[in-house]
Amino acid sequence: MASNALSRLANLHRHFHITKSSTKGGGNDNATVGTIKISQEVTTALANGKAVVALESTIISHGMPYPQNLETAKEVETIVKEKGAVPATIAILEGIPCIGLNAEELERLAKLGTTARKIARRDIAHVVATRGSGGTTVSATMIFASMVGISIFVTGGIGGVHKHGESSMDISSDLTELGRTPITVVSAGVKSILDIPRTLEYLETQGVSVVAYQTDDFPAFFTEKSGCKAPSQLDTPEDCARLIEVNRKLELKSGILIAIPIPKEHSVSGNIIESAIQTALREASDKGITGSAETPYLLSRVNELTGGASLESNIALVKNNAAVGAEIAVALAQIQDHGASSSS
Repeated sequence: MASNALSRLANLHRHFHITKSSTKGGGNDNATVGTIKISQEVTTALANGKAVVALESTIISHGMPYPQNLETAKEVETIVKEKGAVPATIAILEGIPCIGLNAEELERLAKLGTTARKIARRDIAHVVATRGSGGTTVSATMIFASMVGISIFVTGGIGGVHKHGESSMDISSDLTELGRTPITVVSAGVKSILDIPRTLEYLETQGVSVVAYQTDDFPAFFTEKSGCKAPSQLDTPEDCARLIEVNRKLELKSGILIAIPIPKEHSVSGNIIESAIQTALREASDKGITGSAETPYLLSRVNELTGGASLESNIALVKNNAAVGAEIAVALAQIQDHGASSSS
């Protein structure tokens, strides 16, 4: 496993200049274009075949206000560490994709808040070229994690097909990224502001393996159940790790979605959340809010309409996902280490 990780890093170095710190100034305006910065902790973990968990950063920049966003980010990283894995929060800062943020970088992004860019696949080149800063969405985080050989990525909930998406064609790039990038995304299912049945259909079209964790009812972010039957079910971190390893060995080149129900004690009443969602959707339509601005608006408005209950649930489910995702990452590292030992 260690030799495989070193090989991945060597291959990446041929395409990018990996540096431990950003290089500002100096005369050549193009000096940092194409640079990827990987923290020493993440580099060492990958080289030694240790468990690493990627974390997205739009939850920091766009998910909640400062300082709650910074506190939550630190708490999530701590949970990953306590479970035996290395957290790798991913963002773009001053035009440099960063994999594994230090305390100063986390705080800088948290203070930027919604003035930072919200970065999906389509935005990466522009943000890097213009030396911008922003939080990476699911799709962008998957890309950078895959580049350096991180197999597991934890988030709150993925994007999907928006309500009335059959006419608006508003479909998150998270779904197509899952179809093309071999990363396992651990989430609380699909955000409940979206069209969950159509999202599951689209994931099937993309060839994405969708697994519900310890349930056969696909989770709906704020609530444990969506009413949609999950395509498959697994019940332990070890089972999930075996699925990920088989997907890798077969070179299917597509992602996996592991959907974890929000803990029951943090679940928001289905009627309350559905009423708030419908109100927020109507208001977004009346105000002409669409595209990448729609999801942050809807989540913020639903939080207001539920008296803060949805944000509390959001934080709780992210922490739960981080714990389970780290357990899966540790189990995967053990499987791969055993396989490497057996073949040597």
